[in-house]
Amino acid sequence: MSLRLSTVILPYLRWHEGGRSAWTRAEQLGFHTGYTYDHLSWRTFRDGPWFGAIPTLTAAATATERLRLGTLVTSPNFRHPVNLAKELISLDDISGGRITLGIGAGGTGFDATALGQDPWTPRERADRFAEFVPLLDRLLTEDSVSYEGDFYSAHEARNIPGCVQRPRLPFAVAATGPRGLKLAARHGQAWVTTGDPKLFENGTPEQSVGAICGQVEKLTDACVALGRDVHTMDKVLLTGFTPDRGRPLESLDAFVDFAGRHQELGFTEIVIHWPIPDSDFAADQKVFEQIAMEAPAQLR
Repeated sequence: MSLRLSTVILPYLRWHEGGRSAWTRAEQLGFHTGYTYDHLSWRTFRDGPWFGAIPTLTAAATATERLRLGTLVTSPNFRHPVNLAKELISLDDISGGRITLGIGAGGTGFDATALGQDPWTPRERADRFAEFVPLLDRLLTEDSVSYEGDFYSAHEARNIPGCVQRPRLPFAVAATGPRGLKLAARHGQAWVTTGDPKLFENGTPEQSVGAICGQVEKLTDACVALGRDVHTMDKVLLTGFTPDRGRPLESLDAFVDFAGRHQELGFTEIVIHWPIPDSDFAADQKVFEQIAMEAPAQLR
């Protein structure tokens, strides 16, 4: 299977001052999907411009024709399934059925306390995620949903006419733990990983590949337990968080080598960050565009 190449465009640029042109250029370069982060603010970008994911993707949908669009990732940190479902159905309609929902349990960053709540423990995040995903699945596939759970409720929530994509838009579930992997196996059309965060600072690329291989094996076990063929799931690697860091974007050959090693593990999609000067995602724009245009053909 050929390896798809996608990009994530962080929503830090005003739409008419570089934001729109990045999305249209991503389509011109032939990327499979253009993702953006669904955060209220994020890391070193906290004190600068940062725009909302859903409005940004809506604008991108009207500015492009073929590029798939998505979040990478949405989480329960500041989202409720009922409101989110309505926005996603609207976005899927506006885009003509080009939306993928990347979804994860969330972390302990700024989003975790922006609504005034104390940050949830890992167990609390997992508990909420385990309720969030199945409810969102129902809201996107059923005309009317009522539900009363430990964390979320819905009372005759109407979502007519539903998604353009049937039975609903695809979920790309980010997970590495057993509960998250079970959710990915049950509800996901794709699985997302960034690698093993424990290896980011002091690990080696070889150790990272080994750790990711272990994650794929656990995903396979979760699928087998549910009677699902793991090969029916896309496997997505969001780059920039492994010990390789930015080195794969230093040259076409470096990227092809990096991507090829992960393709051998069964990955079907690699996501690279759109270059941002003076940041952790700084890269040569010309090399980045060369990779976009030439790497997919070498990875078939």
